[in-house]
Amino acid sequence: MELPIYTVDAFTTHPFEGNPAAVCIIKHDQDVDPSIMQSIAKEMNLSETAFVQLLNPSVESVDKFFGLRWFTPTTEVNLCGHATLASAAVLFHHYAHLCDHLVKFKTLSGILTAKNEHGQITLDLPLADCTSQVPKTADSVIQKVLLEFNSSIQTSHVKAYYSPMTKKLLIRLPDECSRSQLESFPVPEASNLLKTHDGTDIKGVIVTVLGGGADKDKRPYDFVSRYFAPWVGIPEDPVTGSAHTVLGKYWSEVLSTPHLYARQCSSRGGNLLLTVDEKSGRLFVAGKACIVLTGKFILP
Repeated sequence: MELPIYTVDAFTTHPFEGNPAAVCIIKHDQDVDPSIMQSIAKEMNLSETAFVQLLNPSVESVDKFFGLRWFTPTTEVNLCGHATLASAAVLFHHYAHLCDHLVKFKTLSGILTAKNEHGQITLDLPLADCTSQVPKTADSVIQKVLLEFNSSIQTSHVKAYYSPMTKKLLIRLPDECSRSQLESFPVPEASNLLKTHDGTDIKGVIVTVLGGGADKDKRPYDFVSRYFAPWVGIPEDPVTGSAHTVLGKYWSEVLSTPHLYARQCSSRGGNLLLTVDEKSGRLFVAGKACIVLTGKFILP
């Protein structure tokens, strides 16, 4: 069996930036076991590998859905924004005969859509509420993250929130902390975080700061962030759509605006345009993607 596979840099227009994801295409009449999907994701060794099940080309595509699943090198996850953006980019560029400007995915997080608007792809993702009531283990995780940062920031100076839906812990650093400081912090040692918490309640840690300068066109960022998820095999994720389902909800309430411009400031980095729709409970995430590699995965 041969499966077309692509590497896509999401949330960027340039190779070697944004967040790389592998996208593996499965024909409508092919059956790939989840254990094989996991092995392919481990082989690709990117933060996420997406598996897209194509529509039957002989069936009318209106109101039909592409299947979509996401795997890290170690486990399947319920939602991945950047791999969804990457999947949509592959479909729009290489499988346009199966879709127009709109793609609908059936996923573990429900029905997700992606629109192609003049080369920019907008994802429709579920908003994730967060609360100041954090798990009992949160304090030790926060202390460990700040210690790993080699930072003088005290735990009493940060604000912590928790998203039960995504199991993400959000740490807001003091406003005096700059984007350059956030970028300079070393990636926390994965083994140390894993010793601190077993991943039962917390699957990832978002660290965020208000503001953060501006992009190359001098457009100011509303907030910047980084994301660490060793509990699912990702020491640091370069640009994370699912983390922004939490960040978008939080910063929209803090700044009293549904429109946000964000930067995830990992070493690769990426920009995200966010629109929060409180009534529908959805987050619209807009970004671009760059397909950098095409090939075939050969299975026995």
